[in-house]
Amino acid sequence: MDRDIAGVLLVLAIAQVFGWGTLGLPAIVGHRMAADLEIALSTVFAGTSTFYVTMGLCGPLLAKPFRRFGARRVMMTGSVIAALGFVVLACAREPVLYFIAWTILGAAGSAALSTAAYIMLNEVAGRNAKGAIGALMLVTGLSSSIFWPTTAFLAEALGWRRTCLAYAAAMALVCLPLYSFGLPRRAVGEAASASPSDRSGAPPPAGRSTFFLVVAAIGLNAFVSFGFSAVLVELLKAQGLPPAEAVAFGSTLGVVQVSARAIDFLGGGRWDGITTGLVAGTLLPVAMLILIVGHGTYWAIAAFILIYGLGSGALAVARATIPLVFYDKSEFAKATSHIALPLNLISAASPPLLAWLLTRSGSNAVLELALACSIGALVMLAILGRRRREVGIAATS
Repeated sequence: MDRDIAGVLLVLAIAQVFGWGTLGLPAIVGHRMAADLEIALSTVFAGTSTFYVTMGLCGPLLAKPFRRFGARRVMMTGSVIAALGFVVLACAREPVLYFIAWTILGAAGSAALSTAAYIMLNEVAGRNAKGAIGALMLVTGLSSSIFWPTTAFLAEALGWRRTCLAYAAAMALVCLPLYSFGLPRRAVGEAASASPSDRSGAPPPAGRSTFFLVVAAIGLNAFVSFGFSAVLVELLKAQGLPPAEAVAFGSTLGVVQVSARAIDFLGGGRWDGITTGLVAGTLLPVAMLILIVGHGTYWAIAAFILIYGLGSGALAVARATIPLVFYDKSEFAKATSHIALPLNLISAASPPLLAWLLTRSGSNAVLELALACSIGALVMLAILGRRRREVGIAATS
């Protein structure tokens, strides 16, 4: 990996771990927050849904700033806004201010978290950014493992409100300097002023139908992945596992997913996001069918965790890198910013929808819906694979 890319990757890895890790606050101190604010625990977690909805809505609005000013400046602004969001969260005494805080954090996340980091890597590495994005996702996948115990320790020592203030300070004193001094500066309008020779090897612009196919493939897979991440333990309990065993099986999923990301990263540039998506996407329907026909047996659940974990872990990389196949540097920021809207809305909607379906109709209904979504996404990816070849031929011509 190029030394310049490695330096940018190190900066982004540290800042993204801080960014995502600090947002896991409700998972650790949700009960304390609910008691202090005198609201239900479900309302506390609705703050996270507010975060994702706001993050998605802000995505298209940031497309122009990303292209005009570059990811570095937008991410710096996002760090400042995140610090403000944590301060407001620390000061919240009633639900209204609590949700305002999560709205601010959602706007900050749109400017500074995953999409922004991928745009930054694309600015540095162009269409060769897949390996760097995979490496970044490998590291940020460990953010909860690092920050959940950190949050628990700080909340015990300081209380959850002062922990929020500590995280506000981290945004201002860690993430902001990292983005400011650790990322390369880019001249304003650089993307728009690229010379014709720089673009000679670029593919022709992807059409609207290709964009919608990309959104559909990414969205259908995200619906399953984000929904299952929230309801997996309850799903396994509905399959007949005792609570302790359901938690034990569910806790191994993250390890398998990170392993899948590592395998994809070690593959380097041997395959693109479409290929990763096709291979990984094939595993999801297989996993769903095994759990449906296995009727809660240990072998079926173990096979499901392994196969689904490998597929969903690799698909997380594919979702971030599929746009690299169809968009050059000048268009990547715009495309990913617009993809962020449906992706984050799905992230917010899928957990409550699958939880509702699980309680109303049982585990098989959830698995059958996930099976249909996975097959639909696979069909979309197959069509995109054909269009990828057409784009490659046109670019060569």
